Amino acid sequence: MNFAPTALTADALPHWDDAGSSRIPFWAYTDPAVYRREIERFFHGNGHWCYVALEAELPKPGDYKLSYVGERQVIVVRDRDQSLHVVENRCAHRGVRFCQKPRGTARSFVCPYHQWTYKLNGDLAGLPFRQGVKKDDGEVQGGMPADFDLKQHGLTKLKVATYNGLVFATFDHDAANFEDYIGPDVMPWVNRIFDGRKLTILGTNRQRIPGNWKLMMENIKDPYHPGLLHTWFVTFGLWRADQQSRMVMDEHGRHAVMISQRNAGGEAKAVTEGVTSFKKDMALNDTRLLDVVPEYWWKGPTVTMITLFPSVIIQQQVNSLSTRHIVPSGPDSFDFIWTHFGFEEDDEEMTRRRLRQANLFGPAGFVSADDGEVIEFSQDGFRQKGADGATICELGGKDIAPTNHMVTETLIRGMYGYWRKVMEL
Repeated sequence: MNFAPTALTADALPHWDDAGSSRIPFWAYTDPAVYRREIERFFHGNGHWCYVALEAELPKPGDYKLSYVGERQVIVVRDRDQSLHVVENRCAHRGVRFCQKPRGTARSFVCPYHQWTYKLNGDLAGLPFRQGVKKDDGEVQGGMPADFDLKQHGLTKLKVATYNGLVFATFDHDAANFEDYIGPDVMPWVNRIFDGRKLTILGTNRQRIPGNWKLMMENIKDPYHPGLLHTWFVTFGLWRADQQSRMVMDEHGRHAVMISQRNAGGEAKAVTEGVTSFKKDMALNDTRLLDVVPEYWWKGPTVTMITLFPSVIIQQQVNSLSTRHIVPSGPDSFDFIWTHFGFEEDDEEMTRRRLRQANLFGPAGFVSADDGEVIEFSQDGFRQKGADGATICELGGKDIAPTNHMVTETLIRGMYGYWRKVMEL
């Protein structure tokens, strides 16, 4: 098999073996030219909606936060009429990244370099010396040309979709509506969490992971590893191969949901024998950490891990809820931004429970720290072996289809089937 990368042309990727989407060549994670094409096709255009915020982060007019669509930094802001805008954080004059505070409240945005001023919706409101400077003798010096039109020099505006508290944006103003983008198979699972109830923000974490951004999407589409890598999951029954589970994907294979129902945990020959991460005698000093209380909206499953390609993971792991925003930063690095949330209807006890269980997740989470580390190990392996190799994603076969069990890598195959289709256009 020849996996050697070549210079990327406008209409060709490096050679991909004929094994379909079950063997992923290492260059897909390391080649800078491949990465550039990914950014343009999945994040900066081509009809893909990207997560940027939760509405609850912007409760009042003028509230804003910095976010990202791919590598491009954007401002998510609530206008005076309560509408939400997403504009690029780049001055139309000289390209300055003018907004520096990660969040705040503003009446307008002013670039510090030449003080071009923008309305909250991104329109250019005014600029110094537009009419020039009038001298004492009446002579006017400088100024913008007579045909300079404020309307033609606003910030880059993105198309915005708000959905039951979620905020997505795209640079492609011809993109299909958000619900069609997610599709009828995955949308019910989004609705299960985001059903119109008002959200409350509990906190955020941010980390930089030294690996390719797709590896995190893979990780959350991968039911194979949780009961093997994560001591917490296998020992305490949070996610194991012997649980009732389902794997759901949209018709394109890009979005997916891993669904499972917690069991008692403990020793079970089929899934713990020979598994080094299983710790039979492991116990909690503070049992409140797993003080799980079923909620009426669960309707059975205790875990749903939703991957909305290409930019976000929506986690419900027992009472812990969060969005996980993927921000690519080169072929071998990405930022991972966690926003933990609850509902306004939660009482104080439930809020504390959600916060305690959030200790399982985030950069130093008892579970999630494992994922960040193993993604780094994967990237190191791709570079070490060079381009002559490929990952194997053949657990459960080579086909791409939903399943009613978790002993499969079908969701990963689905994602790379879609990835190839878009990248090879």
